[in-house]
Amino acid sequence: MNHLLSAIRGALSQLSKMSGAGSSSSTSAASSVTMPKTEGINSVIPLKVTHPRLTRKISVSDSDAVGSGIFRRRLHTVLYYKIAARNDSGWVVAGRFRESLGRALEEQPLLAGRLRRAEDGDEKEFEIVSNDSGVRIMEAAWSSMTLSRFLELKDRDALEADQLVFWKDIDEENLQFCPLFYVQVTNFECGGYAVGISCSLLLADPLGLVSFLKRWTTIHNTLLSENDMSKLPLFFLMNVRRFGDTPSIPKITSNTTRPGAKIFNIAKNMDSNEMICSAVASVCVEEAERRLGTKMASKYWLFLKEPSGDHVKVEACWKEEIEIVPSSVSGVIRELNWDELGVSTEVAFFKGNSPVHVSFWINIGSAIDDGLVMISPSSSDEGCSGMNVIVVPATEEVEEKKI
Repeated sequence: MNHLLSAIRGALSQLSKMSGAGSSSSTSAASSVTMPKTEGINSVIPLKVTHPRLTRKISVSDSDAVGSGIFRRRLHTVLYYKIAARNDSGWVVAGRFRESLGRALEEQPLLAGRLRRAEDGDEKEFEIVSNDSGVRIMEAAWSSMTLSRFLELKDRDALEADQLVFWKDIDEENLQFCPLFYVQVTNFECGGYAVGISCSLLLADPLGLVSFLKRWTTIHNTLLSENDMSKLPLFFLMNVRRFGDTPSIPKITSNTTRPGAKIFNIAKNMDSNEMICSAVASVCVEEAERRLGTKMASKYWLFLKEPSGDHVKVEACWKEEIEIVPSSVSGVIRELNWDELGVSTEVAFFKGNSPVHVSFWINIGSAIDDGLVMISPSSSDEGCSGMNVIVVPATEEVEEKKI
């Protein structure tokens, strides 16, 4: 508990120090718009103690990889909802997350875990441990913006990245205190709301995150059906403070752009050895370049998740060093689009109230110029078989990629 309180105080202190620091492209583009204010922050842990603890080994190719920012890479998604009923709002939904997310984390406890250095002292070895430290939830209010107006803004992408998701870079000196998963619920003036998710790439690829979101909303709706929906949730922020009573937690803003990225599925079970996976990465990079009309940086980072899910390898790759795989492999590569993943129809925190809009992008870190390829095995609940390959073809000018 002391560690949790210390971490929260540290986060608030860091936020206060950084408020007003730097300039945001979204702020300058929408200077007449008052930005949302974060009104509350708390942590959600699995409702049951995780025993035995699970671990996922993280191996990096060399010690320089840690300093290059591999821990900053993450997934973001924002789901936008209209109010579904008189007693529906982002405040109510966030209040019920304490139980529904807590139950979902029982099934995926690594999401509530923390990264730490391996016990053997090897500076290239790390592990994520399901120590039930928790997922951070932020609750925010955007009193000057309606949902429909926001979705029509020309600079929506920049505002979205700045204001509707939260992320605090992992402190490489204090890994064990840094969350790897954040949820932000933002309430618009009209009553609509957005649910923004930030998830470390060390935890999940896009399909894995979508699978978790589907399961979470299923649990959430089951709880709604079992309880009196006319009653406010126990953890209802407006029960403990009135709107605007205390100073808001300032938002951290950043300058970001979001060009394209691609997701591929290889519907074929193949060996997961590094040589074959590097070759598969080469084919997918070439295909992504062709479809996006861009060129991958000569150096990129390969995240390779083993079929067991217990080990992620991170290594530097150069395009010119990778052998081309046989054409028989190229023939089974299929591009996946976001609509196929079912987020727009299956991720509803109020049954029947599907999101009116969904955004998804991969952030590879504000100081990183290298591209990214992530290879992970498909699971049955993702609706695919074989391997998933995500390609983010960064160039020197590119910081963020959108799918």
